[in-house]
Amino acid sequence: MEQRIKTAVRDVPDFPKPGILFKDITPILKDYALCHDIVQVMADQVRPWKPDGVAGIESRGFLFGVGLAEALAVPFIPVRKLGKLPYETITHKYDLEYGSAEVEMHVDAFQPGARILIHDDLLATGGTAQAAAALIKKAKGEIAGFIFLIHLSFLSGNTRLAEYSEHIHSLVEY
Repeated sequence: MEQRIKTAVRDVPDFPKPGILFKDITPILKDYALCHDIVQVMADQVRPWKPDGVAGIESRGFLFGVGLAEALAVPFIPVRKLGKLPYETITHKYDLEYGSAEVEMHVDAFQPGARILIHDDLLATGGTAQAAAALIKKAKGEIAGFIFLIHLSFLSGNTRLAEYSEHIHSLVEY
């Protein structure tokens, strides 16, 4: 699986700024069989964690998050940037390298005590996934674990997530 994903991922140099080598997952989306297999492998890996829902982080976390929730037969919970959800929300503000950001989800996304799996396409520094975890905790949920398509391990984002769950997994590491 790892080699299939690595073959499909496109490297885009100097995006979004000079010196960054962007890992573009959009070529994966052209391969239905690979998309299907990614969802199945993720579901098989996280099923023992017994999640009650899958929180996908905007926007690429939606791509496989909905399929993952379907494969696990649990609800999908969109975690979005501030101002994107139409109903009453709960928010969490967090610091970025240069400034801050805020994420939100609907107040009725899950019941207190629910075990929520957090998914995004890529784990880099871990700031956004950590913010999603803090948001879920603020709503009285538990973190079942984290699942990513790609982990840029040289950025050590997984260390920021360890306080929320021992279950941190990715299908590919660079």
